Amino acid sequence: MKYRKLGTSDLEVSEISLGSWLTYGVGVEADKARACLEESFEQGINFIDTANVYGRGAAETFLGEALQGRTRDSYVLATKVYFPMSDTDRGLSRAQIEKQIDDSLRRLRTHYVDLYQCHRYDWDTPLEETMEALTRVVDSGKARYIGFSEWPAERIQAAVDMTGVAKFVSSQPQYSLLWREPEDEVIPLCAANGISQIVWSPLGQGVLSGKYDPDRPPPEGSRATSDEMSGFMDRLLRPDVLRAVQKLKPIATEAGLTLPQFALAWILREPNVASAIIGASRPEQVRENAAASGVIVDTALFARAEQILNEALAGAAA
Repeated sequence: MKYRKLGTSDLEVSEISLGSWLTYGVGVEADKARACLEESFEQGINFIDTANVYGRGAAETFLGEALQGRTRDSYVLATKVYFPMSDTDRGLSRAQIEKQIDDSLRRLRTHYVDLYQCHRYDWDTPLEETMEALTRVVDSGKARYIGFSEWPAERIQAAVDMTGVAKFVSSQPQYSLLWREPEDEVIPLCAANGISQIVWSPLGQGVLSGKYDPDRPPPEGSRATSDEMSGFMDRLLRPDVLRAVQKLKPIATEAGLTLPQFALAWILREPNVASAIIGASRPEQVRENAAASGVIVDTALFARAEQILNEALAGAAA
C-alpha cells in the first residue's frame, strides 16, 4: 500500500480507503463488516471514511465498536455532516455543527476525528457561519482538519478566500472513468490551493467492476437493485454503456490488472487525488481493490479506455 499526503495537512492516507455508505451498520452483517475492516488493516489501508447520516448513525456506531482496541493514531478517521438526522436536524448551521460533531464522536467512541467534512453545501446558512463553526471544531480539538464534498467551485473559492478561519484540506467528489466532471473546475482549483481529492464511487457504483451484463437485468442483491439507488444509476446501466465497460476488460488484462484495479489505477493517476474510497461487503473485494495501489499503467491503455467510454457516454447523453 502506498500513501499520499492529504492536502496541506500532516495526514498520510492510504491510496485506497474504506467507506461505509450503504454497507456497514446497515446493508452488511456485522461479522462480514468486521472481516472487511480487519482485511483493510491487513492490506495497509489506514483511512476510514463514514458519515453521520449513513444508517442515521448506524455506520458510525459500528465503527466505534469495531475500532475499539486499536490505538487511535494507527488509523485516519473521517466523518461528515449536513444531511438530515431527524425532522429538525440538518445543514451546516453553527448549532448543527456543534451538535452533530458531539453526536458523531460519541457514536465513534473517540475524542476527535482526523477529518470533518461538509457532506454538501448548505445554501440556507451563510458560509461565514459555517466556516466559523468548523474553525471552532478544529480549535477545540474535536477535529484535526476539515474538508467538503461536492461543493461548487465558486463556493470552494469563497471559502479559500476567507481569512481567520480553518482551511480545507480535502474535497470528496464523485469521480471515475464514467464521471469526470471534477476535472473541469474542482480539481484544478483544489490543486492550486493545497486541497486533495478523496474520491467516492471510483468504480461508478460498481459498474466498472464489469459485473453488470448488458443483455440481462441487474442481479438480485446488487447495488443497482437497491431502493437507495433507484434512478441514480440509470445513466450508467444503459446497455451501450455496459457494453463499453465490457470492452475495457481486455485492456485491463493487458495492464496485468482486473477491471476494478484498472479503474482504481486510473483514479490514482491524478496527482491531486490522495485516496479512492472503496465499498466492500467481502474481504476478497478489499484485497483485490487494495492491490491497485502503486501499480504503473501505460498511459496509452488509459487513453484507449477513455475513448471507448467517452463515445458510449456521449451516446447516452444524446
